[in-house]
Amino acid sequence: MNKFQLSISLSFLMLFSLTENIWAQNKNSAKKVSIKKEMIGQVSGEDVFQYTLQNKTGMQVQLITYGAAITNIVVPDKDGKMSSVVLGFDSLSQYASNDNSLMGSTVGRVANRISDKKFTLDGKEFTLSSDIHGGVNGFDKRVWKAREISKKNEPAVEMTYLSKDGEEGFPGNLSVSVTFTLKKNNDLVIDYKATTDKATPLVLTNHTYFNLSGGKETKALNTELTVFADQFLEFKDGSLPTGKILNVKQTPFDFTSPKTIGKEIEKVQQYTNGYDVTFVLRNQTGKLALAAKAYEPLSGRELEVYTTEPGVVFYSGNWLSEKVKGRDNVPYTKNGAFCLETMHYPNSINTPAFPNTVLRPNEIFTSQTIYKFLVRK
Repeated sequence: MNKFQLSISLSFLMLFSLTENIWAQNKNSAKKVSIKKEMIGQVSGEDVFQYTLQNKTGMQVQLITYGAAITNIVVPDKDGKMSSVVLGFDSLSQYASNDNSLMGSTVGRVANRISDKKFTLDGKEFTLSSDIHGGVNGFDKRVWKAREISKKNEPAVEMTYLSKDGEEGFPGNLSVSVTFTLKKNNDLVIDYKATTDKATPLVLTNHTYFNLSGGKETKALNTELTVFADQFLEFKDGSLPTGKILNVKQTPFDFTSPKTIGKEIEKVQQYTNGYDVTFVLRNQTGKLALAAKAYEPLSGRELEVYTTEPGVVFYSGNWLSEKVKGRDNVPYTKNGAFCLETMHYPNSINTPAFPNTVLRPNEIFTSQTIYKFLVRK
């Protein structure tokens, strides 16, 4: 038993064995819109469920209630072959381990960094359990409740969690919901909603690792990335923002036109061992807009990311390690995948010039992110 009091129910534990053979789709067979629910085990005595969503094109998304995590996304390549484009594990015990790398998880109460584990709100100082990703036991380490939502030809699951006053040092009873909807056009829509009874900082995101090659490439360095941002947050050791906003031009962080992830990654090794940077998106209106594109030439797959958020963190999988075995027992590799985490800026609660991240009673927080999957022939 580890510090998270992990207890796996062996009678219900299932392997997530999602190999290409299992996911292979017959192009001539009819696809049915469906949601499948399975109980896959327990963590700390709480039942954990897996949901499999499928649309008419055969695209599938898998979710688990531990960490409200995306565990698999299966989409076609340019030849119509279906395979997974995200990293994942074979068992619940791996997701619930200390080495899960936030794999596919919903991250909160405050994603990313809060300097010195402290902040002051309305004249009172609060001390947190950790300076990163919502604390030692953040949302990624909690079991969420879930319910299926009936939408015509668009399977959806809503996951909810009540973060109690004082949890990980944060004030207020915070009610959070995250709804995952698989659209018929191969969009995965993530809708966030939250309310609180005391003022509290709130920054939510999803930490899915993408490798659009579907297993053809062990690294994502040849993926072409475009980010619709002319500025980024200057950072110091540990990727903590300094509070300054810099222009991307003439820096390795310029992705204003398509550029492979690996082209200039060596130039940022001295700072963060690779990319771990927050981009200031051109869209600061709070309305949905295109934030980034990623294109993988071998598979022809393209990912478009839309968000209402003001920022996106681009992380190039710098700390993925061969010591950690992923799906089908295949070891992960450094830069083997990338994350595009839509969110408000890190350490905003301690940086008055950054966009507000404080949610107050009688307010409703809402945010939307869309991962759109396309194919270039």
